[in-house]
Amino acid sequence: MIMNIEKTEFPDRVFDVMLQKGIDNAPAVNAVIKECSESGGGRVVIPAGIWYCTPIELKSNVELHLERGAVLSFSDNYKDYPLINTFYEGFFTWRCVSPVYCKDCENVAITGEGIIEGNGGAWRPIKNWKMTDRQWKAVISKGGYVAENSKEKIWWPSELNAEADELFKKNAELYKDKETCEKYHQYLRPALVNFTRCKRVLIEGVTIQNSPAWALHPWLCSDIIIRDVTLRNPWYSQNGDGLDLECCKNAIVDSCSFDVGDDAICMKSGKNEDGRKLGVPTENVLIKDCTVFHGHGGFVIGSEMSGGLKNVKVEDCTFIGTDVGLRFKSCLGRGGVVENINISGINMAEIAEEAIIFTMGYNMDTKEGQKVSEEEIPEFKEIHISNVYCSYAKTAVKISGLPEKPVHDIYLQNIDISADSRGERVYCESIFEQNVNIG
Repeated sequence: MIMNIEKTEFPDRVFDVMLQKGIDNAPAVNAVIKECSESGGGRVVIPAGIWYCTPIELKSNVELHLERGAVLSFSDNYKDYPLINTFYEGFFTWRCVSPVYCKDCENVAITGEGIIEGNGGAWRPIKNWKMTDRQWKAVISKGGYVAENSKEKIWWPSELNAEADELFKKNAELYKDKETCEKYHQYLRPALVNFTRCKRVLIEGVTIQNSPAWALHPWLCSDIIIRDVTLRNPWYSQNGDGLDLECCKNAIVDSCSFDVGDDAICMKSGKNEDGRKLGVPTENVLIKDCTVFHGHGGFVIGSEMSGGLKNVKVEDCTFIGTDVGLRFKSCLGRGGVVENINISGINMAEIAEEAIIFTMGYNMDTKEGQKVSEEEIPEFKEIHISNVYCSYAKTAVKISGLPEKPVHDIYLQNIDISADSRGERVYCESIFEQNVNIG
């Protein structure tokens, strides 16, 4: 794949920030970022130390550089994060502004060897079954609220959060109602780092960790390079994705490390009607030399893919101990087309479930059994997977398509998987195999 990405370039000027321990350093950081941008750009340097912050907003022509030993530790108080109209989990919504936020900018970067710390433990719900008894007692001893149902116990930061979860699950349109969202402000967890409608973006070297929701979320961006970045979330973190690249064009993800609580490297393009109306696919993406230590999926497409995905290449990646290796998911109601996906040189070990899975009945909001229009039926096609080795998986390959539009034109070549089960295949057509060994 030939990637003609426009790269960032900054004037050789350094802007130091005078930071102090024990106070909110966001006003100082934001002031220097603004000064740097308005004077033509350069590098804003965060020195070694642990610096408490409320939200930071990046500007055009600014490289935010975190020196080795620098930690931007963000407030865990939801009142510090005003609601904005944004895009999350595939649709337009009111949500807390991200701790690190960048909108409508060009030529912008986050670099260095420092850490962006989200303090997400105060935001996220925790499911009892993911904890040991000792861990669970420690969680609930800090206060909050425990909701119980027939299946599980869930700790919430407050009873209001649990109430909001029930309400929004019943009526997702409430995410668009500002008055309702203001009432349940603390429930609307932000992504830790968000880039919205930005061009020429570089994220290099830093560690992004412990996010309230997703760790890194570029949306409607182009010409993106994410290199040598570490993304870390606790394995039990609800919605604790690593990278969610959504409605983006021309991106390279190179030599990054993931150890997260949900999907690790995820491609998205909007959900259902909002995604189809926006109509912006994620396209022209190269992912290479990445390692995933934990996650629901190593490399994932969906389930929010209603704007489509195309021209994605994944090569020379390693997944160790993920729930699933290569994960493709959608459902009736989504629509959208996923095509021209090329995956090669994948090494996996100790995969808890499927090494490769296509799930077209993924989400609880699927319209299975309901009448749907043609535009609501997703299509997955022209997907090439080759040179894959997996030392162990519970299930090798599972393909579960839709009777309305089967998964089709899938090419499997040079696949070697040690698994307890070969896996089922339903509602799929034109599955081409060459040198596929499952044992």
